[in-house]
Amino acid sequence: MTEVPPVALDRGSATPLSVQLADALREAAANGTLRPGDRLPSTRELAGALRVSRTVTAAAYDQLLAEGWAEARRGVGTFVVGAAVPGSAAPIVPAPAVPARRSLVELRAGSPCLEVLDRAAWRRAWRMAGDREPDSQPEPAGDPAFRAAVAAHLLRHRGLTAGPEDVLATAGTSAAVAEVARLLPPGSRVAVESPGYGRAIATIREVGAEVVRVPVDEDGLVVEALPSGLAAVYCTPAHQYPLGRRLSAARRLALLARARAEGWRVLEDDYDGELRYDVAPLPILAALDPGVVVHFGTASKILTPTLGTGWLVAPPDLRERLLARRTATGTRPGRAGQRVLAALASGGDLARHLRRLRRELVVRRQLVLSAVAAAGHPAEGDPAGAHVVVPLPDADTETAVLAAAAARGVALDGLGPYRARTPAGGPADGLVLGFAAPSRADLCRGLEILTSVLRAARSR
Repeated sequence: MTEVPPVALDRGSATPLSVQLADALREAAANGTLRPGDRLPSTRELAGALRVSRTVTAAAYDQLLAEGWAEARRGVGTFVVGAAVPGSAAPIVPAPAVPARRSLVELRAGSPCLEVLDRAAWRRAWRMAGDREPDSQPEPAGDPAFRAAVAAHLLRHRGLTAGPEDVLATAGTSAAVAEVARLLPPGSRVAVESPGYGRAIATIREVGAEVVRVPVDEDGLVVEALPSGLAAVYCTPAHQYPLGRRLSAARRLALLARARAEGWRVLEDDYDGELRYDVAPLPILAALDPGVVVHFGTASKILTPTLGTGWLVAPPDLRERLLARRTATGTRPGRAGQRVLAALASGGDLARHLRRLRRELVVRRQLVLSAVAAAGHPAEGDPAGAHVVVPLPDADTETAVLAAAAARGVALDGLGPYRARTPAGGPADGLVLGFAAPSRADLCRGLEILTSVLRAARSR
């Protein structure tokens, strides 16, 4: 066995340890310190020498094997097969040649399912939108046909009674959260779920508000953990992101009671509330108490981010302040995407799309659950939306699974980026596994790889 050159791992770096180790071994092979035919230590031996988890060394070896810098010989060990040309920093292409990697399979959460989008209806909606005359004046509240379509959509799919005059068009949820947060008094404290949606949290922080993290458990946001002195609470009650749970009925009532008693705004992000498969959803917060709730919706998850459009329903006083600010600053969401969505809704294409989407996502979710179960792992999250959480035993395993999957062409998200300094309920380590983005064929291919990677992680 070849003695591996000293490897310095920076445990404070954002770069995963497995990636650092793979980089160091690759560099040693490239500069000639490791030569073709050298046998590397076993993953257990190297883990002991470096004082890291074996999942770290296994993931590093998996990466080198996938790239062709090393090869595994059954019953013998792992050997270096890549090296540098003497006097040159450029490595020789290892032999045998590595097959070209297939296109990346996207299993990260957050992307819509475009495979079920009716392209004929899509083109027809754009033509209808283009047939309308250009605007001569801005409309800060949004396109009237869009606002009417959203009001009908909210009543049919979310049980919210709101007229077109109650709806404001937005450029998406993050932009809408920023608009509302800018109207809070300077230095306001805004509570957020922990773990929670990082983009919204960053938006709240960027407008100068103080972010207060509050834990989430199996019933959603822990209302009794909310401190006093808040200006607003941002939450995802229909399908908590990223853990996939819903806020219980009792906690919904408790949250709204405290908001009314203490003068909070409740910022309800309903990013995929239309996508529920088991039973009728619980009433949305805005339907229970429209006087304290600002309700946000988006077309990005049910259709496509191409439209760049969303909506909010707010109490009249806040709605008027938002419109005044838009008028004073000249800022307003673009109307092209609004007109396309209104056209889709007008002929029933939007409702038909949602029916197809729900049917497809039910099938995809079951494929995911079966693949994860076949690897001996559980999956968590309500039967809703387009992602589940796969708990893993520790951060090292999470890092190793992400690296091993990436080496085989599967893009995954871990819970790592969502972890906060304050403890939260639910799994601290694991995968946030999305299943909407790829084609059905690519999803199946990606799940085969994921099952293999998770089995390997479990066996280690």
